[in-house]
Amino acid sequence: MPIIVRLDVMLARRKIRARELAQRIGIAEQNLSLLKSGKVRGVRFETLARLCQELDCQPGDLLEYQPGPEEPEEE
Repeated sequence: MPIIVRLDVMLARRKIRARELAQRIGIAEQNLSLLKSGKVRGVRFETLARLCQELDCQPGDLLEYQPGPEEPEEE
C-alpha cells in the first residue's frame, strides 16, 4: 500500500508508549498496534485528530504517501 504509517516514529520522538497513548485517546491497544504496523485499511478522522492532539503533531507527521508499483506516478 502506498500509505506509510509513521506512528512508531512519533511515539519514539514523544517518548510515549503505545499502551499509554491508546488509553489517552480511548482506543484498544490492539487497534493502535494494528494502525502502527500499517495493517489497517482506514482510520477515522476522529481517531486521527485524537492522535494528533495527544502527540502534538500534524496528520502528515503520522502518514506518508509513497507511490509503489501498484500506483504509477502520473506525469
